[in-house]
Amino acid sequence: MTDLTELIAAFTARYGEPPANVVRAPGRVNLIGEHIDYNGLSVLPMAIQRRVTLLFRPRTDPIVRIANTQKEFSTRSFALSAEIEPYPEGDWGNYLKAAAQALAQQFGALSGFDAVMTSDIPVASGLSSSSALTVAAAMPLVEVNRLDTDRTMLAELLARAERYVGTEGGGMDQAVCLGASEGAALRVDFEPLRMSAAPIPNGIAIVVASSLVRAEKSGAARDMYNRRTRECREALEAVLGNVKKRKGIDSYPTLLAKFDAAELVELGDTVLGDDLRRRFRHVVSEAARVTRMETALAAGDVAEVGRILNESHASLRDDYAVSTSELDELTELAVAGGASGARLTGAGLGGCIVAACPPKGAEALIESLTEGFYQPRSATKDLDQHLFVARPSGGTSVEPL
Repeated sequence: MTDLTELIAAFTARYGEPPANVVRAPGRVNLIGEHIDYNGLSVLPMAIQRRVTLLFRPRTDPIVRIANTQKEFSTRSFALSAEIEPYPEGDWGNYLKAAAQALAQQFGALSGFDAVMTSDIPVASGLSSSSALTVAAAMPLVEVNRLDTDRTMLAELLARAERYVGTEGGGMDQAVCLGASEGAALRVDFEPLRMSAAPIPNGIAIVVASSLVRAEKSGAARDMYNRRTRECREALEAVLGNVKKRKGIDSYPTLLAKFDAAELVELGDTVLGDDLRRRFRHVVSEAARVTRMETALAAGDVAEVGRILNESHASLRDDYAVSTSELDELTELAVAGGASGARLTGAGLGGCIVAACPPKGAEALIESLTEGFYQPRSATKDLDQHLFVARPSGGTSVEPL
């Protein structure tokens, strides 16, 4: 990753004067609670040490200019307004425009900024590079225009904003990017959005490993992602139609407040067809795993953490159908290499796995994955981009230079 000195020099060379502030917006790994945030259910991600770093300087007009040090992403410039025409589908600049349009709609006329940015979050890896980019693009507008918003309000706004790119997602990624605490995961509850720290004990190490298959939520995987969202709604409606005394029960959270997961799985098996039955089973069982994971982390029980990860991966593979042969292979190799458990993390159909192990076993686990997965694929160059111990990190910061 380009260091800060180089980034300041690049900014000054491009714009003729130095930047005023630096934004650091982290990626995240989701420990548990996959594909349930858009169903209003609680999740447990953590911010990681990989991040988008953006230097900016205010402008007095409504123009945003952002240069990216990564050569595959060319400079983007646009005018702020409540209706911003998108770039072609899949263009990285649409995440910038998503943040800008949402803030303009919420707060009215805005002044823009000049920026230079870089990122060491692997793209399309399931580590939320896109949401980190959206948050990083929003923060200069908040600062330059002194917008009256807190982190919770901003997280909700930016979750809706990302629908600009065509993805019907939930609000987990924006919440953890903005609200995470050093040394902890973040429990995120919805409707309304609430955030609370869940410390990661010293006796548990979290390892992230890439499948080397890109998971493009703005591209090929988007149709699957949106289809799963619709299937979950359809399954819920069918189940609710078969619930007696359903007064006040109109969502997954209210359903799970009334019935436990085992009861709901049995009901779903009775009233739903095969695909919807499996989607429904994943959602309600994954919601129960979030509560179990919180308890396991609080107890420092790495074996139970691993069991929960393994159960989640089986559910994502068999019931939600978002795994791949590479992700399955990686999880198996991780467990064989000493992890207490592992699962795919992020939307799936590519991206990364997350594994848990005792800290003293992390080095051996990384060596085992290197030998078993990356060496046979001749993918050991810049291996730390694909395979690393994730450090539970703080949320987005904005600091003067």
